[in-house]
Formats: sequence, C-alpha cells, structure tokens
Amino acid sequence: NSYARCNSPVLQRPIELAQYTSFKLAEHLDAADIAASIGSVGDAYDNALMESTIGLYKTELIKPQRPWKTLSQVELATAEWIDWYCHRRLHGEIGHVPPVEYETNYYLTTMKPQVKTII
Repeated sequence: NSYARCNSPVLQRPIELAQYTSFKLAEHLDAADIAASIGSVGDAYDNALMESTIGLYKTELIKPQRPWKTLSQVELATAEWIDWYCHRRLHGEIGHVPPVEYETNYYLTTMKPQVKTII
C-alpha cells in the first residue's frame, strides 16, 4: 500500500516493539488476588475502560462547555465532574446507586471484621 512505501518520517507510524509491564505491579496484583488485565498484545482491557471514560468526560463536560478560557477552569470543572462521577452519579448496572456507595456496601458485606486483642 502507499502508506508502507512512504519515505517521509513524519507519516510513519510509531512501532511498539515490546510491551512493558511493571514487575512491581504484577506482584502487587498477585498479592491482592487481582487478575491482571494485561496479557498478550491487544488484551489491554484497562486501556479500553480508560478510553471509554475519557470519551464520556469529553462528551459530558469538555465539549459542551467550550470554549474554555483558562486551564484553571478546566482543572476545577474536571475535579467537580470526577466528584459527581464517583459520588453522586446513579449507575444503572449496580442498582441505581453511586459507585462509591456500592463499593462501600460491598466491602461492608464481604470483609470479615478484624479482631483486636487488648492487652
């Protein structure tokens, strides 16, 4: 194809020769019994989730309120959006409760209480 024959370095797409994974991250996930979302090339499920969230952020906040005049406006609006997204947004897949409330309830019902010995 013409893309492959192009000699201009500006038009050449970057080639990733290897996929790098932190050993510390892998150890941490293993210690917490968390299945890593990384594997063979193309299996980056966490990346897909992040791209989806960024798309939602742009659609719900950035694009409707443009033009932004200062970076400080974007930073404050972003902090407010994240607070809403985590603490007040009702999520239909988890019973129409905010994610933080769902997570709190999950840990309250699944975690065993710690026994403290008083000496």
